[in-house]
Amino acid sequence: MPRSVDFCVDSPARVEQIHWAFSEEGYWQARVAAAGGFGRLDSLLVEPDGDVTVVIVHDLHPDGLPGPVAKFFPRDWQVVQDETWRPVGGGLVRGEVSIATHGAPGGGHGTAVLAPARNGSRLKCTATVEFRVPLVGGKIEGLIGRLLAPQFSMLQRFTADWIEKHS
Repeated sequence: MPRSVDFCVDSPARVEQIHWAFSEEGYWQARVAAAGGFGRLDSLLVEPDGDVTVVIVHDLHPDGLPGPVAKFFPRDWQVVQDETWRPVGGGLVRGEVSIATHGAPGGGHGTAVLAPARNGSRLKCTATVEFRVPLVGGKIEGLIGRLLAPQFSMLQRFTADWIEKHS
């Protein structure tokens, strides 16, 4: 059964700075490299209205995964991460993220709102993780769900650092 998770992550970077970074190919290349280089930027489309759509393809191996998770994944598998970020007015940027696995029984999707905050911005997320394996799927979904907030916190720190170095 799918597991939903809600969380918020703060950043010292302002909404417009983060949205600008998301429109830069150099940002995504650096982000992929910082995540271990297992992925590649497949496409980046920046529309005149400010919409940004990015697709990253990760070629992964289950070697570094926890034992209960690793045994359900093939030796070589691919994860496609599709993100769209669009300004929605009022200084807000809305994000939609989907993760599709090819060769493994899981995936996820989520929505996010990037809003101004007192000392930068706040990313408020709702994500759903699904791992379709009888008996252990719920435990794996719980594990992945618990990792989402720390992962997004790390991404926000990376983004703020990248902005500081490139603006």
